[in-house]
Amino acid sequence: MLFLPGLASAEESDVLGLTGTHRGLYCVMVFIVAYAFVMTEEFTHLRKSKPVILAAGIIWAHVAYLASSNGVSAEQVHKAFEHDLKEYAELFLFLLVAMTYINAMAERNVFEALRSWLVRRQFGYRSLFWITGIITFFLSSVADNLTSALLVGAVVMAVGVNSPQFVALGFVNLVSAANAGGAFSPFGDITTLMVWQAGKAEFFDFFHLFIPSVVNFVVPAAIMHFAIPNEAPTATDEEQVQMKDGALVICGLFGLTIITAVSFKQFLHLPPFMGMMVGLSFLMFYGYRLKTVFYGPGKDKFDVFNNVRDAEWDTLLFFFGVVFAVGGLGYIGYLELASEAMYEGLGATTANILIGVLSAIVDNIPVMFAVLSMDPEMDLYQWNLVTLTAGVGGTMLSIGSAAGVALMGTSRGMYTFFSHLKWTPAIVAGYAAAIFTHYLLNGH
Repeated sequence: MLFLPGLASAEESDVLGLTGTHRGLYCVMVFIVAYAFVMTEEFTHLRKSKPVILAAGIIWAHVAYLASSNGVSAEQVHKAFEHDLKEYAELFLFLLVAMTYINAMAERNVFEALRSWLVRRQFGYRSLFWITGIITFFLSSVADNLTSALLVGAVVMAVGVNSPQFVALGFVNLVSAANAGGAFSPFGDITTLMVWQAGKAEFFDFFHLFIPSVVNFVVPAAIMHFAIPNEAPTATDEEQVQMKDGALVICGLFGLTIITAVSFKQFLHLPPFMGMMVGLSFLMFYGYRLKTVFYGPGKDKFDVFNNVRDAEWDTLLFFFGVVFAVGGLGYIGYLELASEAMYEGLGATTANILIGVLSAIVDNIPVMFAVLSMDPEMDLYQWNLVTLTAGVGGTMLSIGSAAGVALMGTSRGMYTFFSHLKWTPAIVAGYAAAIFTHYLLNGH
């Protein structure tokens, strides 16, 4: 497919149509090499943002040269570039606010208090398996899957320190729950947020995926349940963790921020990030009140900008590289070729199911951005299908989502690529069951 000639002349199309050129193919190779570094981050410890930002710069430099050499005006190139910049800016500001709120809740000990409570309750391993999975499922519908998996993963590690088998299965369950929980909410995953902001589905349309997402989580969990040791962890002297002043108010403000973002989109027809930025001002003003009312001189003060500083900047900058690298390849014409090969050649349903399989190998962010850039003609059922498959497909392999990669790094060798791979057939069963459930409930 890469060696096919361009589909149209640059003057007749929104893309350059230069997919058959040596420079065009070189850009594809640059992206592949950069993404190879992303996929091996666990071993190289090279942050994933670094290679894709470099790749984006190289690709756009070649795009500019190709455009100039083929008589395309600088204004047309700038228009394509600014389109990618607008896409990135909207998502960046939205995610930055969400990450800031999550960091603020963590700083106020909200999640530590939850972890402490669960550890002290002395549940059995099988009960903890389901409790941690269910908490992760719902938590990831408002926080990203990485944050959710890490927060609840600390509970699994604390209670399973003497049971490597429980930790391995518990972490597989957390990855599954985090990815499934993020698939039915625009706030749960970057891919769902992208689909929502692109206007392919309204806010409440995503909740059609709730039951398929539950099925995707429950099927593999039910299969793994019988492999969990039917015993209780040893007693612990875990002390109760108290939430700091204002913790519950900040949780409430986060809920209000979500309502504000939805209202801006649904009623004012403004981008959701504007509502999120208004919500950030709520946190800023409440932070000022915390500093002036609750704390005196010398006490540990709340500073909202510390929470902004601690956002996942590697993820935000990785997303920059992905948007511009994929956008550059799309402007050359490769996404148009891919769209013809997949959506016109295979049909929307088959293509969307394969998108999920692909996201088990390649991160779902570039996969979904590529689909949105292709912009195939699809109805709501198909857009929900690709949202579901891209969201949960990464569960098939431990490297398929940020949650799996992060948990491998914190498991002290108890959760590995191969311990996850052992349960891939169960996860695939859940993937197929979720797609079938979506067809039964939402199909025509």
